[in-house]
Amino acid sequence: MSSLPVVFINLSKDVERRDRMTTQLEQMGLRASRLPAVWWSDLPADEQRRYFSSAESRGRYFKPLGNGEKGCYCSHLKAWQSLLQSNEPALVVFEDDVKLLDSLPQALAAIKALPSDGSWDMIKLYGREQEKIANQGPLVEGALQLISYQRVPSFAAGYVVSRAGAEKLLKTRIPFDRPVDVDLRFWFENGLRIFGVYPSVIALDDTSEVSSIWAQKEARATVLQKIRKFKMKLALNWGNFCAKAPHVSEVLKR
Repeated sequence: MSSLPVVFINLSKDVERRDRMTTQLEQMGLRASRLPAVWWSDLPADEQRRYFSSAESRGRYFKPLGNGEKGCYCSHLKAWQSLLQSNEPALVVFEDDVKLLDSLPQALAAIKALPSDGSWDMIKLYGREQEKIANQGPLVEGALQLISYQRVPSFAAGYVVSRAGAEKLLKTRIPFDRPVDVDLRFWFENGLRIFGVYPSVIALDDTSEVSSIWAQKEARATVLQKIRKFKMKLALNWGNFCAKAPHVSEVLKR
């Protein structure tokens, strides 16, 4: 059983999601704390300016960020800050719209046993069914693989972040100007060493299709936004092409 601390991000108003996560975690035998999610408009103006780099987000992202995306990012920042304020080597972070799979406790116990020497910064617990794997090695013999990605997938639904990873993220992502899951895909900008568990040990719950923090209907992209999105994809592809993905052998030193 893993003894890593576990938090799940949850808005105060989302009682049903909180109860569901608490029940799942108890059934898994995992002790967890609720991390109150940030409601962006509740933050003082000076904090908003500190955390977010541009009111229009016309820097590296292709469209303005919504308040929900900003609040979501700040919630993850709070999680990383809480890790550094503790003496723990790593922290398990969940959003509140995930389904915990039976293999999760075994995965967390194996991650707990990994070296805390800076060889890994983040291990994603959720990914695509057909993942693009750069290299892999046994995390749990015969059951789960630790993988390195050809292209880091989206979603920040569940992951384990190390102290080294939290330090890198807090140093390089404040202020932010992209959604948190997009920033993680640009791992090569700040040398973030991201790995994953394959197959995934969590899934997205049905409620993930209905966000509680931002509007579901988005305005149609303008021509300028489409151009910016194309440029962003080029930058992502070029960065992945030029950078060398970390190798799991550096982590699985057994």
